[in-house]
Amino acid sequence: MIGHRGEDFKNLYRDIHPKLKTLFGTKQPVFLSTSSAWGVMEASIRNLVTKRVLCCMCGAFSDKWLDVAKRCGKEAEALQVEWGKHIDHKDVDLALASGKFDTVTLVHNETSTGVMNPLPEICCVLAKYPDVVLVVDTVSSCAGVRIDTDALGIDVILTGAQKALALPPGFSVFSVSEKAFARTEKISNRGFYFDFLEFKKQQGEWMTPSTPSIGHIFALQSKLDEIFEEGLKNRYERHARTNAIVHDWVRRAGFDFFAEEGFRSKTLTCVKNNKDIDVLEFARKLREKHRLVIDPGYGKIRGKTFRLSNMGDETESTVSHLLACLDDCIG
Repeated sequence: MIGHRGEDFKNLYRDIHPKLKTLFGTKQPVFLSTSSAWGVMEASIRNLVTKRVLCCMCGAFSDKWLDVAKRCGKEAEALQVEWGKHIDHKDVDLALASGKFDTVTLVHNETSTGVMNPLPEICCVLAKYPDVVLVVDTVSSCAGVRIDTDALGIDVILTGAQKALALPPGFSVFSVSEKAFARTEKISNRGFYFDFLEFKKQQGEWMTPSTPSIGHIFALQSKLDEIFEEGLKNRYERHARTNAIVHDWVRRAGFDFFAEEGFRSKTLTCVKNNKDIDVLEFARKLREKHRLVIDPGYGKIRGKTFRLSNMGDETESTVSHLLACLDDCIG
């Protein structure tokens, strides 16, 4: 263990910072938050919303953002679509044309439904509204697919440690644009622990505003070394290959996809239980017989779906092994 106010910690931060910026596709500083991604999601609401926030909602995690905004005392409205459907950039444009909103929240990859929203198209819409800031949750897409934060004009990008970064949960990283910082300066009741300006001030000295989870940061250093040794392009291509293997299995096994065609995640697959199997029993059998764990559906689609991950450190070999074990448990 090292002290979080000493040179050893500063050197640790200095070492990982360039890699985090490359991963995010940004020239802005990247911050370390000892919290789940939800901490940064709430922080984005408190630091940025002065008028009203438009919450793009298409699943359990994106839907939750509306409740978070209201609990923070902010005016918020939903752009709601049916679970399994994507957020249409035309609907975002129509909502923003009203002039009511100064902030938009978007989950890039809705983990609960397996929907990957069309980020470039939505960002193109936001470019028409320079007074609106865009907050994007990339919890289950960052490090699995390429995201060019600066080129897309994302104002806050955030991700958690536990998905495609393949690290233990309870830690997150994020970046904030100058446009967003300018907004933050106008807000007085943003608190302390998640004050974006405190993060910016402390990062200038290679520190964090409060005591960080140093163990997570050492793990992140190790993981980033692995990621860049593999190469980002190779990593993204591996995710595409393993995702295709899962999709082939879904079709071969006679199941369907919960997410609509053309908007399916590259890091996980939400399988529709159109064969009406007992998903909970299926998952239990897989765990007991093969010591493998899958999710039997999240929230209101529990039992109606199940989710298969191909993110992080998964390879063609490990994914193929999982699918063979699924076949064994279905048969």
